[in-house]
Amino acid sequence: MSPLQHREDAGTGFLARVRADLAAALQRDPAARSRLEIALLYPGLHALWFHRLNHWLWQRGLRLMARWLSQLARFLTGIEIHPGATIGQRVFIDHGMGVVIGETAQVGSDVTLYHGVTLGGTSLSKGKRHPTVGDRVTIGAGAKVLGNITVGADSRIGANAVVVKSVPANSVVVGVPGQIVRRASPQRTPDLNHTTLPDVHAAAIKDLLARVETLETYVYGKAKSKAGFTPVDDAWEETDYSI
Repeated sequence: MSPLQHREDAGTGFLARVRADLAAALQRDPAARSRLEIALLYPGLHALWFHRLNHWLWQRGLRLMARWLSQLARFLTGIEIHPGATIGQRVFIDHGMGVVIGETAQVGSDVTLYHGVTLGGTSLSKGKRHPTVGDRVTIGAGAKVLGNITVGADSRIGANAVVVKSVPANSVVVGVPGQIVRRASPQRTPDLNHTTLPDVHAAAIKDLLARVETLETYVYGKAKSKAGFTPVDDAWEETDYSI
């Protein structure tokens, strides 16, 4: 069975899944102090628990009831998950306010979503129009993943990235539109460190500036001029402006 053909395993009871949800939150949120605190106060988990009931109703044709309960869950948690979406095990929605997951979205297991994430559609077709997210993917705050695309397992989507094309497994995506950077080695644990995201545009500009300086030195014997903005130790140097 594919990781995204979802794990509604007959042998996995409701209480076992709740325990797994609590353990996942405890593992991935350093602010969490106890399972009781998580169960009572974490809206991301409440939204997922509502969704399991709503998805069960949706699959059995009770769609108006499922939609009504999903809107109640949205009102209570600030998280909107369409009852038709398919979500795997041990998914953790941290903080969660403003998360939107569309009807035909498929989310694998051990996925971590931060607040403001959208798994949205880009088509008026009633068919598959929302993303498929592989196992162990981390999607940073404010990121938008749009359309019938696939985010491969073990990938990381940077905060505020806009992803509109499929992402290979074990990749990092940053920027608008999202730029894909393949990782050199697999990442099998939830990856929460957003301070190490690559800046592909700055890297390209630095490389171009270095090439221009090398060419000018070759042609003229020295670099003719310095660029107005010059990156030094990852900071762009320039005079202060009065705004």
